[in-house]
Amino acid sequence: MNAALFLLAFCVGIFISVQAAVNSQLAGALHANSVVAALISFTVGTVVLGIAAFARGGVGEAVGALAGQPLWKLSGGLLGAAFVFGTVFLAPRIGLLNLVVLVIAGQLIMSMAIDNFGLVQMATRKVSPVRMAGALVVVAGVALTLFGDRIVATLRN
Repeated sequence: MNAALFLLAFCVGIFISVQAAVNSQLAGALHANSVVAALISFTVGTVVLGIAAFARGGVGEAVGALAGQPLWKLSGGLLGAAFVFGTVFLAPRIGLLNLVVLVIAGQLIMSMAIDNFGLVQMATRKVSPVRMAGALVVVAGVALTLFGDRIVATLRN
């Protein structure tokens, strides 16, 4: 495995947390309008990606191939919008740490299902017992993050 790609994936995780915090602050500055904050976030992202796409070239060919694609392949934009809106809406209500650990748990469980069963036309990569154990450790960490203080308080009483 390429260490640089692992580092990049780690950085993307950092970006997700920072993005949620920044977008939450934007929403607060916009009179708690989470939808407008998500729209602005997507607009800025669209402009940046547009510049990158045109700089890279091949936009015309890609757009031409778009007509032959099934609609479900366009759902990534809807899911991305739901993610950004969800983080903007939830971060100030449940806290960034709670939000992120629950997002990680959801990503982990869905990623294992997608890999194991080859869902969404992805390559099948069977989840080994060792990877399942690792996922359970992460889920236990999520539970401790969410409920650890209550568990400790209960044990003390």
